[in-house]
Amino acid sequence: MKPPYQSLIDSALALQRQQEGSLPPIDCWQPPLSGDMPVLIPRDGRWFHQGAPIERQALVRLFASILKREGDEYFLVTPVEKWRIQVEDVPFQVVSLEVLAEGSPEQALCFRTNMGDQVVASSANPLRVISDNRSGEPSPYLLVRHNLEGRLSRAVYYELAELAQRYPLVKNKCHGVISRGIFFSLQ
Repeated sequence: MKPPYQSLIDSALALQRQQEGSLPPIDCWQPPLSGDMPVLIPRDGRWFHQGAPIERQALVRLFASILKREGDEYFLVTPVEKWRIQVEDVPFQVVSLEVLAEGSPEQALCFRTNMGDQVVASSANPLRVISDNRSGEPSPYLLVRHNLEGRLSRAVYYELAELAQRYPLVKNKCHGVISRGIFFSLQ
C-alpha cells in the first residue's frame, strides 16, 4: 500500500510532465539568428520591451514558452526565427514552495515560478546555491526546464533554510535539504 502522501507527490510530478509536454519543441528548432530584439529580463524577473514593462501576462508566458538558452545567451525562437534577448541573471523567479511528505524519505520540494511552472526538485531539476565572492550573500537557483533556471525569491530561500539540516553523510557536513532522495546543499 502506498503512503497517503505518495499520491500528492505523484500528482505534482504528473503536473510537471504535463506542463513540459505542452511546451513547443524548441530544442528541435535551429533557425539562423534573425537579430537582436529589445527585450530585457532584469534580475527581478519582469519582462521589458523597448524599456517599457510588458503588462500582458499572457504575452510574457507565451514568450517564456519559446525561450531558449545557448551558452550564456538567451533567444526567443520559432521554427523560422531566432531573436537574441537580454537576461540579467536568469529568466524565471521561483515564488513559492510546497513541501510534500515532509520529514519522510519520500519528501519532495515542489516549487512554482512566476510563469506558473510547477517544478519538483530532483536530479533532473537540481537546486544550486552560489555565494557572492564579495558579500558572501547566497543566490539560490533551480533548473526549471530546457537549460533555463529560476532564482529563488528571498522568502522561498528562507523557507528552505528553515528545512535545512546538517547531513553527516555529505563531505564537509554542510546544511541542506532533501527532495526526491537527493541532497541539495544550501551553502
